[in-house]
Amino acid sequence: MAKNTDKSTMEDENEDEEEEDDDSLQDPLVVYGYDIMLMILNRLDARSLASMLLVSRSWRAIASSDIIWSKKCEELWAGKAHLPRFLQTQGLSKLSAYSLSVQDGKRSRIMKEDLWDHAWEFHFKEEAPEYWRNLDPYWTGDHPPMRRYFHRDGTQTADSDDQVWGGHESCYSVVTSFMADGRMREHYVRINRWPQMHVSRRHDWGWEMSNHLYCYSSVPDAHMKGGTGPYLPII
Repeated sequence: MAKNTDKSTMEDENEDEEEEDDDSLQDPLVVYGYDIMLMILNRLDARSLASMLLVSRSWRAIASSDIIWSKKCEELWAGKAHLPRFLQTQGLSKLSAYSLSVQDGKRSRIMKEDLWDHAWEFHFKEEAPEYWRNLDPYWTGDHPPMRRYFHRDGTQTADSDDQVWGGHESCYSVVTSFMADGRMREHYVRINRWPQMHVSRRHDWGWEMSNHLYCYSSVPDAHMKGGTGPYLPII
């Protein structure tokens, strides 16, 4: 009787081993190997590739490879107006760089670093008085667009040949308030006592600030060494 029991136990163990072997043979990572799977995963879009991270530890190891995500980052950053400064953090994986870039690209809260890191094109809107529009190259088309510059000390300046500026002193402030649940109640930028400007984000990760009189648009500077904006991700 004992011999039959031992034999039955051995058969069960053999069946379990065979099932495990079958499962292993069905795993493409085992069947094709690391190098071939790396080439296959490299052809996936970022969303599909991210889902591969959840399959298993071994799949996560290959799906999070810098070799793959370096290309995804290049594709993501192509044509963007600005690239975040924190991407230069030493030791940051390409997967993290991609995820944080997407997160920062959706950020609607402008920081002072965003203001002073960029040059800004300025123009009056059609609702502005005709006198000001007649001085604005955006409307006359006879000169490059006017530019404004925000500085760390809270001041703002313009180019020396700016006909609208007039050399007057100017300062700015960023105002943000939050509700109890952490959502922003209001968020705007104000220059001197002029009407507050609503802040918005373009698809190319550029910034726009505007009111009923005028509009500011950040000048693309993705080529800037070291990136721009806050030193840490803003949630």
